[in-house]
Amino acid sequence: MLNEWKNARRIVVKIGSSLLTDADTGRLKRDWLATLVEDIAELRAQGHEVVLVSSGAVARGRRILGLEPGVLKLEQAQASAAVGQIGLAHAYQDLFEERGLVTAQILLTLGDTEERRRYLNARNTIEALLSLGSVPVVNENDCVATNEIRYGDNDRLAARVASMISADCLVVLSDVDGLYTAPPSEQEDAERIEVVDEITPEIEGMAGDVTGGGPSRGGMITKVAAAKIAVASGTHMIIASGQVSHPLKALSEGANHTLFRAHSDPVTAWKSWIAGSLEPKGKIIIDAGAVDALSSGNSLLPAGVIGVDGDFDRGDAIIIMSQNGDELGRGLSTYAKDDAELIMGRQSSEISDILGFEGRACIVHRDDMVLSTR
Repeated sequence: MLNEWKNARRIVVKIGSSLLTDADTGRLKRDWLATLVEDIAELRAQGHEVVLVSSGAVARGRRILGLEPGVLKLEQAQASAAVGQIGLAHAYQDLFEERGLVTAQILLTLGDTEERRRYLNARNTIEALLSLGSVPVVNENDCVATNEIRYGDNDRLAARVASMISADCLVVLSDVDGLYTAPPSEQEDAERIEVVDEITPEIEGMAGDVTGGGPSRGGMITKVAAAKIAVASGTHMIIASGQVSHPLKALSEGANHTLFRAHSDPVTAWKSWIAGSLEPKGKIIIDAGAVDALSSGNSLLPAGVIGVDGDFDRGDAIIIMSQNGDELGRGLSTYAKDDAELIMGRQSSEISDILGFEGRACIVHRDDMVLSTR
C-alpha cells in the first residue's frame, strides 16, 4: 500500500461526470456510487477525514431538461446545474445516511478559493464540518458561475480545496489509471508513470485528453495542472481508475496509479505562505505572559494583547510584537482592527457580550501563526 495514501489523515477525493453519470441517459450510476460511499465510510471508520469533490450536476440536469447533445449556452449550463444538483445532493444524502454518516453540500465559485477572506470562510466551514464527523461534498457553483469567473473543471477545484484545508492526499478518480508517456488509446507502447517527483516540461508534455470525451470537461492536461497546485501546497496527488467498483479499496490493495509526490507537508506549506507571501496590514502587541503562551504552542488570546496598530480586516496578515518592539511572528487575524481593540485585554468568555456576536476565542489561531526563529 502507498505510504502517502496509507498515512494520509485528511483526504480529498475527486470524481468526474463520466464516472458518475451515464453518457446516453444522464442517469446517475448509483450502484457504482454506492461502492465509493462504502469505501469512504470505511476510511472514516479507520480515522481518516474525507472531502468529496463531485462533478455531475450539469450532465445530469441537461438530460432531465431534454437539452440536445453538444456545447451548452451559458444560461443552459447554469439551468442544468441547478436542476442536476438537487438529485445529486439527494443521492449523496441517502447513500451516506444508509451508512450512518452525515453529508453536507458546499458549492464554491472561483472567488471563494482566490479571495482571501472568502477562502478563509470556506476553509473554516469545511474544517467545522470535518470536526463534527461530516463528509463534505464540494462542487463548483455552476448555476451562478460565468465563463469569466469559473474553474471550468473540477480537477483544479479539487486541488484548491485540498490546498485550502491542508489535505495530506488528493485522489483524482479518472477514466484512466494514471499518467502515461502518451495517450494509451493512441500508442500501444505507452507506459504508465508510477511516481512523479517533479512536474517538468517533459511531464506536462505527456498530458493529453485521454478521458475519451463524454460529459467530463477535464482531461489529463487539467489533472497535471491540478497536481502542480496540490504538490505546491504540500499535498500528494494520486491519479487512479474510477472504472471499477470500490475504487478507493482497490487503491489500498495496490491498483495501478500515478503518484505526484509533494516534498513538504501541508502545514509547512500553509505557514510558509503566511510568512512569506502576504503583506502584513497591522500589528498586535502582546504581554510577557502571551509570549510564553505562544512559545508553548498556544493560540493568541485577547487577554494577552496590550496594543493594536494598523488597519486590518478579518483574515488579514498581522505582525505579532513584544512589548520591547521585537517581531515574534506573523499570523492571520480572526478579527478586524476595531473589534480587536474592543476585546484586547479581555477574557475570551467576554467576547460575545462586548461585540454582540459569538466570535472565535482567539485573535490568531496557532494553525494560522508562524513564529520567528530566534
